[in-house]
Amino acid sequence: MPLRHAIATAALVRDGRLLLGHRHPQRRYYADCWDLIGGHIEPGESPREAVRRECLEEIGVRVKNPRPIDLAFSDPDIDMHAFLVTEWIGEPTNLAPDEHDDLGWFSPGQIPGLVLADAAAVPDLLRAVRSASGS
Repeated sequence: MPLRHAIATAALVRDGRLLLGHRHPQRRYYADCWDLIGGHIEPGESPREAVRRECLEEIGVRVKNPRPIDLAFSDPDIDMHAFLVTEWIGEPTNLAPDEHDDLGWFSPGQIPGLVLADAAAVPDLLRAVRSASGS
């Protein structure tokens, strides 16, 4: 049985737009595509703790009140834990240029046209943005 990778990701939403990181083209997995901020859950760490740590390490923000959301992901080796984040301290900045070569804020209308790590996530991402925006 293949090893499953536990991943925690954050859907940061501000002003009706979703923050995504563009995965560096030299990445081993899911290279040259847009993805949520996040990463592997470390041993002894909860998914919520992991998403807070990853956001601090990768974009320099202190996440407040991450709320679990459903996020479809078609890779059977990934155990995905996604969180909607609408409150944080700090301004997102790319602190991990070896992981992401760019950050971008995207409206719901732009998301379906992006090359994402997994297109199966699009409906859930759109639902998260609309939920955070109250529409």
